[in-house]
Amino acid sequence: MLDETNLQTGIIREVSFPLYGCKGWMKLLGVMSIIGGALYVLTIFGIIIAWLPIWTGILLFQSANAIQQAHETDSKDAMRRSLSKLKTYFIITGVLTLLGIIVFVLLLCFSVLGAGFAALSHRKY
Repeated sequence: MLDETNLQTGIIREVSFPLYGCKGWMKLLGVMSIIGGALYVLTIFGIIIAWLPIWTGILLFQSANAIQQAHETDSKDAMRRSLSKLKTYFIITGVLTLLGIIVFVLLLCFSVLGAGFAALSHRKY
């Protein structure tokens, strides 16, 4: 009779295969994000936010390394670590995307209001 350990052999390898297949892309995006963050430092405003793309790049790179380890060693802990890093990456990216949309909408509203006030102030009665 098979015990539970024999039944679970290879499951992590099988489940991690899709992420393992794109680990190279994860590393590339991680490196590009780190480079982008390093370039942000060159601007005055960028100094304030440069740590975010650097952090997300490191998270992607660490996730890719952990998924590689999980796939090659069938390690449940490495799989969990990889998915945890991806979770954090997506939360940060999602929050930043929502903030960007909110700022864009606010700027759009202010520019429309500003244009309306400017048009009203130049109106001749």
